[in-house]
Parts: sequence; C-alpha cells; structure tokens
Amino acid sequence: MNVIDHVREMAAAGLHSNVRILSSLLLTMSNNNPELFSPSQKYQLLVYHADALFHDKEYRNAACKYSMALQQKKVLSKTSKSLPSEIEVKYKIAECYTILKLDKDAIAVLDGIPSRQRTPKINMMLANLYRKAGQERSAVTSYKEVLRQCPLALDAIIGLLSLSVKGAEVASMTMDVIQSIPSLDWLSVWIKAYAFSHAGDNLRAINTICSLEKKSLLRDNADLLVSLADLYFRAGDTKNAILKFEQAQMLDPYLIKGMDVYGYLMAREGHLEDVEILGGRLFNISDQHAEPWVISGCHSFYSKRYSRALYLGAKAIQLNSNSVQALLLKGAALRNMGRVQEAIIHFREAMRLAPCRLDCYEGLIDCYLASNGIREAMGMANNIYKTLGANAQTLTILATVCLEDPMTQEKAKTLLDKALAQRPDYIKAVVKKAELLSREQKYEEGIALLRNALANQSDCVLHRILGDFLVAVNDYQEAMDQYSIALSLDPNDQKSLEGMQKMEKEESPTEATAEEDVDDMEGSGEDGDLEGSDSEAAQWADQEQWFGMQ
Repeated sequence: MNVIDHVREMAAAGLHSNVRILSSLLLTMSNNNPELFSPSQKYQLLVYHADALFHDKEYRNAACKYSMALQQKKVLSKTSKSLPSEIEVKYKIAECYTILKLDKDAIAVLDGIPSRQRTPKINMMLANLYRKAGQERSAVTSYKEVLRQCPLALDAIIGLLSLSVKGAEVASMTMDVIQSIPSLDWLSVWIKAYAFSHAGDNLRAINTICSLEKKSLLRDNADLLVSLADLYFRAGDTKNAILKFEQAQMLDPYLIKGMDVYGYLMAREGHLEDVEILGGRLFNISDQHAEPWVISGCHSFYSKRYSRALYLGAKAIQLNSNSVQALLLKGAALRNMGRVQEAIIHFREAMRLAPCRLDCYEGLIDCYLASNGIREAMGMANNIYKTLGANAQTLTILATVCLEDPMTQEKAKTLLDKALAQRPDYIKAVVKKAELLSREQKYEEGIALLRNALANQSDCVLHRILGDFLVAVNDYQEAMDQYSIALSLDPNDQKSLEGMQKMEKEESPTEATAEEDVDDMEGSGEDGDLEGSDSEAAQWADQEQWFGMQ
C-alpha cells in the first residue's frame, strides 16, 4: 500500500483536513522531484487536494487545483477506472464557479462535456444555469434530459413548468413510472397543481393542492402546505396564507423555505414582535440562507428603518440572487429612500424571476407613479390585465393607476366595482374604493362599504379608514373605537395614532395646548428619534459599500 492509497482512504473516510495537509506536502515533494510520483498519482493528489479545499469553502483555490488536475490528466496515456472521473472533476469546477457567481464560466465548463457523457446532476446544474442566464430553450432541453434519466426528478418538473412547458407534456414524461408504481397515483395531480401555479391560475392551483392535501397519505406535508400558503398569498388571501404557513412551521420547526414570505406578511400586518422572534429563530437554524436576512429586513422596513432594510436585503441577495422576496425588500427600501431608478432595476429582476407574482408589478408601478411616470404605469397595468386576465387583483392594479389621472376617475370606479363584485372581501379593492368615495365625499356609502368588508375579517387599515369616515360624519365615539381597534391590530400604525390624537385635541383643546407647550420645552434640547436619523443612514451606507451595493 503506497502513500497515494493512504490519501485515497482518508479522502473516502471524510478526513478532509488530514488529506489537505498530506496532499499539500506530497505535491511540493513532487514539484521538487518530478520522478517521485507517476502522472496518474500526481493527478490523484491534485484531485484529493482540491476536494479538501472545496470542503473548506476555498472555492477559487479548489477550482484552480481541479483545473491543474485536468491538465495533468491530458498527459496520461490511458485512463484507469480507479482514477477520479474527469467528468466529476469538471462538475466540481463548475460547482466552484457557481458558488463564486461565475455562471458563464460554469456553463462553459459543463458545455465542454459531450451530451452523451452528461450525468443527471450535470444536466440539472446546466438547466438551472441556462434558466438563470435567460437561455430558456437550452434550459428546457437539459431539464427534459434529467427527466429522461430520472423521471421522478420533481424539481426538474417544476423547472419545466416555470418555463411554460405544458403540464400535459411534462406529465407524459413521467407516465410510465406513474403507471408502474401504484403508490404514485397522486403525481399527475401534483403536476397539474404546479402547472396551474406557474400559469398564474392561483385559484385552480389552490383547489388542486387542497384535493391532494385531503388525501390521507399526503396530509400534513410541510412542502405542500408552504406551496398552498404561497398560492393564497399570491391570490391576495393574507389570512389563509398566514394560517397555512403557521401549520407548515408547526409540522417542521426547522423549516426555512417560504418563511421569508411568511415574515413579510406578518410584518405587513403589524406583528413586528413575532417577526423579530421568527427572524432570530431562523438565524439559529442557518444564517447561510436568504430567508432570515429577509425577515429581519422586513422588520426594519416596517419599523421605517429603510437604510438597515436595504443592507439586509442586499445581504440576502448576496446569499441567493434568485430570492424574489429579497429583491422586493431591497427595491421597496430604495423606493422609500427616494432612489427610484435603482428600485426599478430590482423590481424588474423580481418580475423576471417570478412573472406570475403581482407584487413584483405593483412595486414597479409604485415606482413609476412616484416619478410621475403615469404613462409607463398605465402601460404596465394594462399589460398585466391583458396577460393575467380580469381578476380582482389585476382590476384593482389598473384602477389604482386610473385614480392618479382625473380623466380616468370614472374608469377606476367601474374597475373597482367589477373587482368587488368578484371578491367583496379583497382588501386592496375596498381601500381604493373607499379612497374614491372619500374624494367624492360620499361618506355614508363608504361607511357601508367598510362595514360590509369588516363583517368577516378584521384589518388595521380598514378599521382606520372607517374611523376617518366616521369622523367626517361627526360620529366621534365610534371613530375612536375604530382607531383603537386598528392600533390593537398594529400598534405601529401611525395614521391611526394621528387620527386618535387629533380627536383628543379637538375634544379638549385647553389640555392639548398645555401638553404641546410641555412637549416643546422637553424637546428643545433633543435631536429626536434616532431610528431613521442621518447617523444611522451613514452607518448602514458604510455597510452597503462593504457589500458592494453602491
């Protein structure tokens, strides 16, 4: 048994640090005396040394040593089956490049492997890289090749569906294995559900997954529940989305996937303490995933600490450039900081990655409206309406843009009425209709609309707007009750607090004046709340430069 055999045994045993030290010493000896080891032995040493570097996450060094091994392989007169596979070495190089975000280099290495020699994992990596690079036809070909070799590769199925390959075509590629294994009778329904999802048909996708979830053998599956929660979220049903995320989390306390959306929804609903706890728990599970960073970023964003939200969103993107929620977080922070053009870039990238998620389009439309680009916003809203059909969400988005132009107010009203006819409980449509009625000073009609919407759900914004309408008709006592309910749902809702304080001042002007005088005296030597101050912005600006965000 020679020394190379010992290195091979240690590598097989997973003794990576030991392999690294010994192989480094042996390679130095070989460089000083080329006759010491044969070309095949030096090839093996380079591969085992590179494997140890890869394990230590020194990916640039590992890629270099793997490339040196391939150069060494070229001088071998014949290849022994006992030697490390050249194809496997190329895959490892591509893996290093992918981690280093050198996607073009990774594609170049894998493209150099003849098609007939590509293993399923090589085709899967190529498919993902092609899709990321926008080479959709090549991605489809590679995903299909994965399924040809491994017909139960479900992530490859999702990849094909995301590239608009018809569900029936994808299902046909798995039909033989479904028919041969009785316990897989659910798979065709599963494919149908994800086909609806990637086609943007959220309601049919929800119904299909619910039918799967009811089957006893697939009940209480965390992955299915996360998919269901995400679909409810996309359909604008926040209540059911949160419920399903909670169920999934209870089933799997170490769950990370989808928790960024859950954290975002909780933050949006004003449950910031719960969001902080969730973020801390996920950091304890893994800080190498984007999700905990996004959750913490959402907590900062809804605490109006935008520079910190920006930093956390950028950190999440650094960990996962395909994180839609991270892109949306960073885009929203940039928009609220007045950096609208930078925000637009992030919302567009989110749209490219998730063309069926309406919140990506909404973020972009908000940016256009913020920069007086009503024409661009109208074009985008019309395109969504035509592409995804006339549902409550698309009708409301189009109405939102129409409300910005006095010439299209009537059209906005018609669109909102259609949206509410489809879904009387759709909060965004209710809010926009209330805004329109407020402009027209139709307060009684607005009160009826809001009471109807609140009959089966409780929402901070709706309670607050109802409070505003009740003030307008001089019903101060109930207005105060509505503001109180709104603040109980979201203690950080500034507008509800302002409404309540305004009413208190009107009820006791003398006391209010005295309190203002005291406040002025107390605040005369203070700099105010530092949470959104220039000092914090400067601090996080330094962090942004560190992470290459400027």
